[in-house]
Amino acid sequence: MNQQLSIADRTKALAIRIVKACTFLDEKPGVCRILSKQLLRSGTSIGANVKEAQSAQSDKDFLSKLEIALKEERETEYWLEILIESELVDKSKFDSLLQETREIGKILVSSTQKVKEKINKLN
Repeated sequence: MNQQLSIADRTKALAIRIVKACTFLDEKPGVCRILSKQLLRSGTSIGANVKEAQSAQSDKDFLSKLEIALKEERETEYWLEILIESELVDKSKFDSLLQETREIGKILVSSTQKVKEKINKLN
């Protein structure tokens, strides 16, 4: 099903899942709350930057927004890995979230490469 959604729709759906995960994490004491804030910032920023890219003023502006989204994806992936590997969360509950984050990252890498190729052809 996810393959049929646009990258904007997928990143928005991911952001909603991140918000729900962070709501769950905020109910836990200590370090989970702190990591929740990091995850919330990066996880929701992916879609915000993809959405902003849709109104880019040029190919270079579009590329810049997608590269920021990719950086945020990598940070989100990092925080999810920390939560899972430190056993602060149940791996089975967060694994699909991590997998979707990684799939979005692959799409963003492919998209940025295509835009770079287009820009290079124009120059």
